[in-house]
Amino acid sequence: MRDYDEATSFMGEWGPFQLTTFFLLSASIIPNGFTGLSAVFLAATPEHRCRVPDSANLSLAWRNFSIPWEEKDGALIQSRCWRYKLETLRNYSDLGLLPGLQVNLSEIKKEKCLDGWEYDRDTYHSTIITEWDLICENDWKGPLTTSLFFLGVLIGSFVSGQMSDRFGRKKVLFATMAVQTGFSIVQVFSINWEMFTVLFLIVGMGQISNYVAAFILGAEILGKSVRIIFSTLGVCIFYAIGYMLLPLIAFFIRDWRMLLLALTVPGLFCIPLWWVIPESPRWLLSQGRITEAEDIIRSAAKKNCITAPEIIFSVSELQEVKDQSHKPYTFFDLIKTRNIRFVTFLSILLWMIISVGYFGLSLNTPNLHGDPYLNCFLSAIIEVPAYIIAWVLLRRFSRRYSTSSTLFLGGVVLLFIQLVPQELNILSIVLVMLGKFGITSAFSMVYVYTAELYPTVVRNMGVGTSSMASRLGSILSPYFVYLGAYDRHLPFILMGSLTVLVGIFTLFLPETNGMPLPDTIEEMLRVKGFRYKKGIPVSRQQNRNMKVLSNTAL
Repeated sequence: MRDYDEATSFMGEWGPFQLTTFFLLSASIIPNGFTGLSAVFLAATPEHRCRVPDSANLSLAWRNFSIPWEEKDGALIQSRCWRYKLETLRNYSDLGLLPGLQVNLSEIKKEKCLDGWEYDRDTYHSTIITEWDLICENDWKGPLTTSLFFLGVLIGSFVSGQMSDRFGRKKVLFATMAVQTGFSIVQVFSINWEMFTVLFLIVGMGQISNYVAAFILGAEILGKSVRIIFSTLGVCIFYAIGYMLLPLIAFFIRDWRMLLLALTVPGLFCIPLWWVIPESPRWLLSQGRITEAEDIIRSAAKKNCITAPEIIFSVSELQEVKDQSHKPYTFFDLIKTRNIRFVTFLSILLWMIISVGYFGLSLNTPNLHGDPYLNCFLSAIIEVPAYIIAWVLLRRFSRRYSTSSTLFLGGVVLLFIQLVPQELNILSIVLVMLGKFGITSAFSMVYVYTAELYPTVVRNMGVGTSSMASRLGSILSPYFVYLGAYDRHLPFILMGSLTVLVGIFTLFLPETNGMPLPDTIEEMLRVKGFRYKKGIPVSRQQNRNMKVLSNTAL
């Protein structure tokens, strides 16, 4: 059968149909930028200290000295989780003694914050941390909240990939968008932390699932040259727009419930897209639904003011597709042969470690020096040039070397952060943003690269499985950030080392630049560095080259 791009080339690369599809699918990604990193502000932990109630009847001097001092990162700060025993302080106060002069505070016993905490409301008026006191002995609930969201994304990636290959890209796209928007609205009315996290997990099931479905749908509808722009300057830029709007909206809305509601409402504007965005003709062909695929192609040609040929696919091609469509494909087809097994393994490793770096750096922005809203905005805006560079690299250079080089850049820069003196905070922020730049570029390219590695029959399943591995990395990323409480350099050392390592592994993947998308498992390009037995089917491009040589000889 002819290549799909070749069979539909009469429509042209750019036209009203392609422009509409490009813009609407890209715009549908904006809410993902809100939801994916909303935990940066929803679950932010402000400065806090034990509350000293008025009923303690302490003098002003003793009240000011009721909280012990602790050393952190070479500086003295007031304890967040302990206070001096109020009964003892009250006795000293009644005797008229002064702290530090007539009393040695180190001899006074400490107690936990039995009366709750006082929070600094200057930066965050309300977060889930302050509402349910997820601090001190409950501080593990903060990173767990974010991890459970990414666990939902993991589940959604696994389920939606198979559902999309079975029921269609369009249905899964809108079903997962409905899950993300609907349950986010319900989440606004959470009455406790348990309810919030359960709903957050369900929201996560729809979050990246619709991102992957939109990406695959656009990659299969749009032409080869447009596909690269869509995957970088389209989907990724619009995601970055949502990410950039997040700190701007959070700056003006500092109550977590109202903020979550404001971030959820834009998802409702995606409902009318159901009647505009078509199903993937390539997927319909793989399912043997030839008439529906041709109807969409003819409708697209009509919108482009182009007359479609009477016969788009020949009778022999239709029969070939029908024969292939009867074979069901499952997750086990991703590990069926040695070649696809290595592709799957390397893709899983690549996506997982990139995700650790990307989300680890994104979630760590409140812990950087300076204003958290500005740091988050800088972390978001650095993605725009990262996506532009990714687009340029994908157009002109090797997929393998482009992905590997950006990973090396991001990883090496993160390793250099430990060499920066603590007083040079601005330089540390610059290096963090440069590391985010490299990892984000790689994250953008890996979507295109993985989609080109897998054949049509399991493409969405392959990308979905890789995305599922990426969620394992995102689940771990909050705990990488949490390690910064013990050593502020440790998260960067770990993320930098892993990123450099996976950059080396990327060099073993086959090159896909300039190659047609494979439709069957036998047409996949081969992993580099492994020997193959004779008789194994060669790629479609190699088949074509052999046919050309044969015809020339005749």
